[in-house]
Amino acid sequence: MDELVPLRKRITNSFKLCGFLIRSENSTFLAEQLLPFDATEREKWLTVITENLQGQKLATPHVEREALEKAINELNRVGLDEGETVFSLIDAFTVPRYRYNTRIKKFERDAQPRRLLTQPRMKSDYLQQRYAMLLQKTLRHDLFAPAVIQDGVAAEAQSKKFKLQYAENLLATSNMKEAVVLGLLTQLKEGKFFVEDPTGCVELDLSGARFHAGFFCEGCFVLAEGNYSNNVLKVDGLGFPPAEPATSSRAFFGTGNTWGGESAKLLKYSPRLQELERTNTETTIVFLSDVRLDLPVVMEKLRQLFVGYDSCPPQAIVLMGPFSASTRNHQELRQHLDALGALAVGCEQLKKQTDLILVPSSEDPTAPNIMPRAPLPECLAAGLLKAWPRTQLATNPCRLQYCTQQIVVCRLDLMAKFCRNTLHFPQDTSHIEQHFARTLVCQGHLVPIHPIAMPVHWDYDPALWLYPLPDLIVMGDSCQSFTSTQHGCTVLNTGSFVKSKFAFKVYIPATRTIEDSEIPGEMEQAD
Repeated sequence: MDELVPLRKRITNSFKLCGFLIRSENSTFLAEQLLPFDATEREKWLTVITENLQGQKLATPHVEREALEKAINELNRVGLDEGETVFSLIDAFTVPRYRYNTRIKKFERDAQPRRLLTQPRMKSDYLQQRYAMLLQKTLRHDLFAPAVIQDGVAAEAQSKKFKLQYAENLLATSNMKEAVVLGLLTQLKEGKFFVEDPTGCVELDLSGARFHAGFFCEGCFVLAEGNYSNNVLKVDGLGFPPAEPATSSRAFFGTGNTWGGESAKLLKYSPRLQELERTNTETTIVFLSDVRLDLPVVMEKLRQLFVGYDSCPPQAIVLMGPFSASTRNHQELRQHLDALGALAVGCEQLKKQTDLILVPSSEDPTAPNIMPRAPLPECLAAGLLKAWPRTQLATNPCRLQYCTQQIVVCRLDLMAKFCRNTLHFPQDTSHIEQHFARTLVCQGHLVPIHPIAMPVHWDYDPALWLYPLPDLIVMGDSCQSFTSTQHGCTVLNTGSFVKSKFAFKVYIPATRTIEDSEIPGEMEQAD
């Protein structure tokens, strides 16, 4: 701390010479960033930072924290193009929305303004857009794509092809054999299920149906195959729309940034970021869920975690809620967050090099239980933000971009919702995690269930899309932890930090591997 005082004076004088004024708290912040360097390096970086500030063309001579952070971030990505960042957090409410254009067979950016209290037509529109997304990739699949004539012989002679029907096609005829319909699985009458698409709905007879892998819940989209007669489709097989690798999906979006963030172009193909990702072999991202800050034993384990990582700081530590018991007491949550900041006292390297990301659960106060969920308010985390300046308050879900890798983080007890609402529980319970992962990957959505089970903001439904598939989906579900990879997408469940003897997950982007870690010590009784 003794070194900070002269360094702050040097920063203030340097800024004055360049025509800038800086407040004491901002000079302290910058001094803390420069402290690890020797005197020569400090002067060098101070000169570069002031030059960057001059290039920002600030409206006033007062340099605010935001301008300083922007200058530092730009210095950290030397050699990268405009908008390229090594690591960034993307707010769910800023995720771009795309609509499928059936004429040109491409997805187009929808720049219309969005609102939480949106127009009533969006109640059906968001489901229609999800249907259009699933329909276009289903029609491209080998089972449904038109047969190719080769040397006068149809390719379907070698593999059976299916013709996808619409609900109106079935309703216009008295019977049809081997009908396949893509639509929303819904219960329009008590005890009677229907498959619904934009052209109509058809009643299903599921008494003899063979269910494919996955959780078939009301509110998900299904492929129903069977014989249609007497206004009822007697289902022989019920499955999901086929999954599609991300490399195939991106061809229909162009070069635009479909993931979100500052860059105008998708960072997936940046050669500089690919090289950084390959060479940064020591970089890790830590994930913990069910982090109850109101339990003393959890705070003790978090202290051990921070001290342990101070010598080798990860890129980010992601903490998922609930952060306290569901009391809705805002003052208590503020105190717990202040205490979290106090845990990192002495861990200076960790605070300087690691982003602390807080993802709230549905049980945390200040926001309704609707997805996507707003972040914790800054007023409650003011003490934490001061103690750990690199703290970021995230939405639920949120998106992370590390170099070229795309990561979705969601805190939701989704496994229990699937098990409670599924029409048919998978027979192979020994690999239940594969059914879970298949449901998300095939549906292309984080919460493919009825809105009663999990309400969604209609205008922000694209924030929950998993299309094109990301590299990693991190679920903070309180059930047992697991990992499953399908079609190049890894689905990771962290499990509960409290209930699993303080276990957590470590992701290594360079090798795309996941390590199981645990804080040593005997499990103490938690309330």
